[in-house]
Amino acid sequence: MDFKFKDKYEMGDLLEIMKILRSENGCPWDREQDHKSIRKDFIEEVYEAIEAIDSGDSELLKEELGDVLLQVVFHCRIEEEKGSFDFGDAVDGICKKLIVRHPHVFGDVTAETSEQVLKNWNDIKQKTKGQETYAETLRSVSPALPALMRAQKVGQRAARAGMDFPSAEEALVRLEEEAAELRAAMASGNADDISDELGDLLFSAVNVSRLLKNDAEEALTRGIGKFMDRFERTENLIRMQGTDMKTLSIDELDAYWDRAKK
Repeated sequence: MDFKFKDKYEMGDLLEIMKILRSENGCPWDREQDHKSIRKDFIEEVYEAIEAIDSGDSELLKEELGDVLLQVVFHCRIEEEKGSFDFGDAVDGICKKLIVRHPHVFGDVTAETSEQVLKNWNDIKQKTKGQETYAETLRSVSPALPALMRAQKVGQRAARAGMDFPSAEEALVRLEEEAAELRAAMASGNADDISDELGDLLFSAVNVSRLLKNDAEEALTRGIGKFMDRFERTENLIRMQGTDMKTLSIDELDAYWDRAKK
């Protein structure tokens, strides 16, 4: 194998390593992979990078960003073997996109605020993607996104067309209406209606979050963390009494839960 070991490697070295791994004399596992087989790996690596960002650990972030970069190189190598495109083409594409979407930097457009920048970005994006209707901009939101994140982006794009609540308070009224409709569906016992109304309720909750300038995905993540902390405190209180929480009634558990909240 013709490979030069170094004290410090660069981008070209990573591309060469991936080429070797996918070659006939490389790694059997790497050769067997395709886009779909490593799709979940890509998702997991991105979430691990997000976890590193949240932790504030720079060393961990460096490692996780390397793992994300590996996934990009892996997918590009698969396409290069097909003769479709290579890593350089992907880099060329994103460079050109950044130049086109920043006319206030690389052109003669003026944008003095972040709001103006985002408006220009969205207008240019819609034009370059050939989206002629607002509905097309909604449809273009990736269905692979987590549902809360997708709902928030869809709501934002609908708002650009004027389809939005005037305030968070109005959105909260709709949320309460959706809760009433879910109760009615539950009373009917129709599984499809229950599912539909539950979806409407969740989407309405995302709209409230968006209008309160909150990220629904992050808000739910915090809520989950809060629940786990309170659950642990509740369990500890119960264990101090020498009791297994499974043996208690829901009313008894609620009493311990209220103590844990305090």
